[in-house]
Amino acid sequence: MRADRLLTILLLLQNQGRMTSRELADKLEVSERTVFRDMEALSAAGIPVYAERGSGGGWLLSEGYRTNLTGMKTEEILSLLLTNPSNLLDDLGIKDHFEAAFQKLLAASPESIKKNAEMVRQRMLVDGAGWHQSKESFEHLSTVQEAVWEERQLNIKYRRDGETMERIVYPLGIVAKRNVWYLIAESSGDLRTYRISRLVDARMLEETFKRPDDFDLELYWEQSTQQFKKSLPRYPARLRVHLKLHSRIGHERYAKIIRSEEADECCEWSELDVEFQTLDSACEIILSYGSLVEVMAPEELRAKVVSELTATASIYATNRISSS
Repeated sequence: MRADRLLTILLLLQNQGRMTSRELADKLEVSERTVFRDMEALSAAGIPVYAERGSGGGWLLSEGYRTNLTGMKTEEILSLLLTNPSNLLDDLGIKDHFEAAFQKLLAASPESIKKNAEMVRQRMLVDGAGWHQSKESFEHLSTVQEAVWEERQLNIKYRRDGETMERIVYPLGIVAKRNVWYLIAESSGDLRTYRISRLVDARMLEETFKRPDDFDLELYWEQSTQQFKKSLPRYPARLRVHLKLHSRIGHERYAKIIRSEEADECCEWSELDVEFQTLDSACEIILSYGSLVEVMAPEELRAKVVSELTATASIYATNRISSS
């Protein structure tokens, strides 16, 4: 532990320049007394570290001194892709490596940084714009992660539509969509996307594979996402909406405003063309707004909303509450 701390101090001073004992103590989560002892140990080891006194003082390395640190750990390189500690880093088991990776990146040569960053970018992508929140378990994430990094074939059993299928795939990358992880792999000559939480089993094989030279993970995911959005069901409707509801409808996850008409100055209502996904979801969303929205079209949706409102009114028309 102390060796790691001494190395961190050295990298901090190299990358950030002058730092006070308090700043170092806060960064390392130790006491200032411990920082003083660590500085003595660095000096005894021949590291040219010294202290400047005064209001602008602090610990410094002699001008021109640099340590050449290379050979970053795989876990540290992976953590750089994720930018900052998060639940995604916890999924991968590499959250503790973030600070060390950041310092080593700054200390490395520009060519090393460029090479490592590009290698990671082509093997892992974090897409923060999620479709919906989902709590999932990723029992086989670490196996998939290792296979992607080592370019080893994967034998997977995948659950889809109630059936379990077995495949041998070439794992090219993994993508995080909010807190949902996906495996991008080549299977029988085609690129496929597998939701990692649906893997029943995953075994890394001894056989390796050659990554396609023209494969771009970010481009593939962008195209795949657009294709998925186009395949979603669409249910267009025309609504008469109170003005104070506009912003709320605009933030609905399963409703998209296609066109809106400006309301008259004397009127608090306007008409919107809204695209829902299905008849049922459109009805549920509209009912949640109560008297602030009216369905103008299609007649099918208007009739369904009226039917639901009538059924609800009939329930409350019957006095079921008994007095105690």
